[in-house]
Amino acid sequence: MDLNGYHKLISNENSARKYLTKKCRKNGRRFCPRCQSQKLYKLSSGRRRCSKCKYTFHDFSGRWINHGRFSCIQWLSLIKLFELELSVRKMAEQMGLAYNTVYQAIRTIRCAILVHADDAVELMGGEIELDECYFGGRRKGNRGRGAAGKVPVFGILERNGKVQVSVVPNVTAHTLIGLTVKTVRRGSIIYTDKFRSYDSLMFCGYRHLKIDHGKRFSSGKVYINGLEGFWSWAKERLIKHHGVSKENFPLYLKELEFRYNHRNTDVFDLVAKYLCDLVPGLN
Repeated sequence: MDLNGYHKLISNENSARKYLTKKCRKNGRRFCPRCQSQKLYKLSSGRRRCSKCKYTFHDFSGRWINHGRFSCIQWLSLIKLFELELSVRKMAEQMGLAYNTVYQAIRTIRCAILVHADDAVELMGGEIELDECYFGGRRKGNRGRGAAGKVPVFGILERNGKVQVSVVPNVTAHTLIGLTVKTVRRGSIIYTDKFRSYDSLMFCGYRHLKIDHGKRFSSGKVYINGLEGFWSWAKERLIKHHGVSKENFPLYLKELEFRYNHRNTDVFDLVAKYLCDLVPGLN
């Protein structure tokens, strides 16, 4: 969203609320967050009650945006600063809020992104790159495969398409090929390096081409430069967080996947939509 449009949205609380409540409706109509019924009636308090299940709610009940005591203008400001990739500390300074307050709000945004990332989309196909990478602070000892204490991440990239990354417990053939079969259509061309865990791909309905990084980094169309570029891009953006715990790392990883896959779309509008969606299993 451009700055003019953003400033119009936050010109007053009513304008900000109108923008967000529109994203909470189905075909322009309010509905019960518990049973999805559109047969509602308004109470004197301003809340609404479902005629079917008798659930009483307000516009943001059961939604991610209901987490935390933020005004609609504050939520839109948080979304804008998140879009601009500011650190939580800088966000807190600009908004005049406590660090932990902003941290929890941004964590809510990341959780909403994670839920949408886990909604398995269409299978990838065509030309596919596979690679693993290791994330973690600087430690003495081996680098890359076999590095102690680092988090292994498996990446699948569709050329001219999207990337999907997942934290994995290990990089065995069982783990990597299992994820590939769930994500990539049979008949696709798969490019990898010569890591032995990929050797069984030819028996799973794929055309498997390998590049030997000990000799060269590409041979015609046989390369995994796309994924290696994503790893560099992701690690560069993680630096500003000055260390991420293993427990929270999947949230940051899925945020990076989201940003990469939507690098040519309006992230502001999409994040607002995610925040206004219902929290799964809440009701």
